[in-house]
Amino acid sequence: MLLDQRRESVLQIIENKGFASLQQIAEYVEVSESTVRRDLEYLEKIGQIRRTRGGAAYVGESIVTLDERFHRALPEKQAVAKAAADLVQPGEAILLDGGTTTLEVARHLAGKSLQVVTNSLPIANLLANQPQIELIFIGGYLYPKTGVALGPLALAALAQIHVRRLFMSVGGITHSGLFNSNSLLVETERSMLAAAEEVVVVTDSGKLGHSALAHLGPLSCVHRVVVDAAISPEWRHVFAQAGILLTIAEVEAQSPAACRS
Repeated sequence: MLLDQRRESVLQIIENKGFASLQQIAEYVEVSESTVRRDLEYLEKIGQIRRTRGGAAYVGESIVTLDERFHRALPEKQAVAKAAADLVQPGEAILLDGGTTTLEVARHLAGKSLQVVTNSLPIANLLANQPQIELIFIGGYLYPKTGVALGPLALAALAQIHVRRLFMSVGGITHSGLFNSNSLLVETERSMLAAAEEVVVVTDSGKLGHSALAHLGPLSCVHRVVVDAAISPEWRHVFAQAGILLTIAEVEAQSPAACRS
């Protein structure tokens, strides 16, 4: 079992039980208790569990559904999505991964003449009736919580794809690079990185400085980040030092009437 897969399995048993002992975890993933201790140390460091005497308790955030994630930082996501869609030129071939921010990007592509490749069923459903968009859906195992196609079939299809830009969302960004919450998702996204000439990460500023379970890749694989205006000076500097272009999306102020509705 690969390191990320093992840690995901460890996290899953702790999440399901609320608390799990070292012995329970070691038997579940079929490794030594010393290996489990190292995994628990990492999971505690990224804020998913709290180590206790003889085991660990779950304190993290579940891998929630697309609908549940949609409303988090919604104004920021909408601003970021519009700014990202404005980068797309007519006639381009682009790749969209699955996520709430990339779904918002897709909403802003209506009316443009494009080729859009995606493994996201929600995005495919959204764009299916857009006559100017040539839609290519990447098939595979459909992950039920997020509606994205993953696994060997998706990897085989992506190996045949070449696009101008990839627009992708992430679970977190640190100085070590990009992270997401599922090792199977990360495997597919790595193939997406290889399929694109330019990689554009779309994210709200709340994800900067935070990691997740599986490491996707270093900052060097990113060409541009589109983020809301709450990004800190520190992170502006980090991206500048890494040679990453930065597009800042201003969140439109809501009118008083909209705030009361």
